[in-house]
Amino acid sequence: MPLDRERIVAAAIALADEGGLEAVSLRKVAARLNAGPMRLYGYISTKQELFDLMVDEVHAEILPAEQPGDWREALRILAHRTRQAALRHVWLADLLGGRPTLGPNGMAVTEAKLAALDGFVDIDTVLRAVETVSSYLTGAIRREIANLRAERVTGLSKREWQRASGPHLTKMLATGRFPALTKAVHDGTDVDAETSFATGLDWVLDAVAAKLTRPPA
Repeated sequence: MPLDRERIVAAAIALADEGGLEAVSLRKVAARLNAGPMRLYGYISTKQELFDLMVDEVHAEILPAEQPGDWREALRILAHRTRQAALRHVWLADLLGGRPTLGPNGMAVTEAKLAALDGFVDIDTVLRAVETVSSYLTGAIRREIANLRAERVTGLSKREWQRASGPHLTKMLATGRFPALTKAVHDGTDVDAETSFATGLDWVLDAVAAKLTRPPA
């Protein structure tokens, strides 16, 4: 079967889904496609270019079929779809937050974010708002993925890790040096990752809403 960029990117994504970005190289992708490595250079020149194409392909999964009319719902849907894509493709967390994605799908996602706020405030405020939401997404997703990776590496679930760490934590809290942390541990409510993500997102959107005042007619 002849090579094309679509097949090459699909093979690279499959490798990354199985073994992370470290499992991706032009040589390994070529082997996956039963092709000589040199054949790939006719389509892709560097591994970074391949990563950019992989990210753009995953952005096609993020873009919803329709753009909601409500700005808050539009940004919320994009945020949750970004998280869901990252949970399907864990390696995406390592490539979020860098330079803007300039492929057609990445640009379409950016367009959807900007369009959601278009007309409410001046463009600089729109840009800062989108940056703020995007920064929250990057941090929250990376934290969640880091915890999932820790579970895989240690073989301990969150609950099992908490039980194993309990004696040490109890000893440290008993020193009285960490009163605020002690209160959080004893009185705080532990929530799942999805609830934590949704709550934090709502707070960020509340902050954006406070900045949105329609320009005078």
